[in-house]
Amino acid sequence: MRKRLVAANWKMNHLAADGARYVQALSAAADSWSVEAVVFPPSTLLMLLNRMLSGTGVQLGAQNCFPAARGAFTGEVSPPQVMDAGARWLLVGHSERRHVMGESDEMVAKKLRAGVEAGLRVLLCVGEQEEERDDGMTEEVLERQCLALAGLAPDEAQHVSLAYEPVWAIGTGNVATPLQAQEAHAFLRQRVSELLGAEIARGMRIVYGGSITPQSFPSILEQPDVDGGLVGGASLDADRFVELVRQANG
Repeated sequence: MRKRLVAANWKMNHLAADGARYVQALSAAADSWSVEAVVFPPSTLLMLLNRMLSGTGVQLGAQNCFPAARGAFTGEVSPPQVMDAGARWLLVGHSERRHVMGESDEMVAKKLRAGVEAGLRVLLCVGEQEEERDDGMTEEVLERQCLALAGLAPDEAQHVSLAYEPVWAIGTGNVATPLQAQEAHAFLRQRVSELLGAEIARGMRIVYGGSITPQSFPSILEQPDVDGGLVGGASLDADRFVELVRQANG
């Protein structure tokens, strides 16, 4: 059985006082959770939240890194640096990094590799844009983006999870139907099997991301290949995120 994973991606939101209040709400609820919960705050809050989350069971992740351990890369942070700040997870390939910041599939693959080599657990985001879905290119896009996994050793692959985030659903309120989510997740699991083997594919968690709310999440979670959620806007409110984790907890 794959342990469910629910992650909060705060994006470029929250200051220190907001983060402190948020963690207090999480800490009060986390004792009853059997699912894995991760918070991805802005990098400015990593050290603060690392101290506050200690002992709660809630894990901490970084939203981004540069694929080098050190060097003359002004404004960037390395995988060892985010680990030093307390993060144990790394988010790579989010649609905003791909389509707003212009990151290529090659750059995403380098970041994934750098994170794994540094000892981080990596959540790789994949997903198609609206025009790509309309043109029947969903599987082609997902297949290409999954190439970031190619060449991972079995012990490395155990530290990687996937997030299917249809770009047309992110921040729009347009949630994929349960059937659409299941079809994409099943395709991704088959693609992982082709790249890394059936055993790794059976064990890899694939979570859904895209305008998740407490109203839409339960039916998505019922799908056999959906193992949790990557939550954006709804994760900014601690009470809503706690409710989503409780739903995944069953």
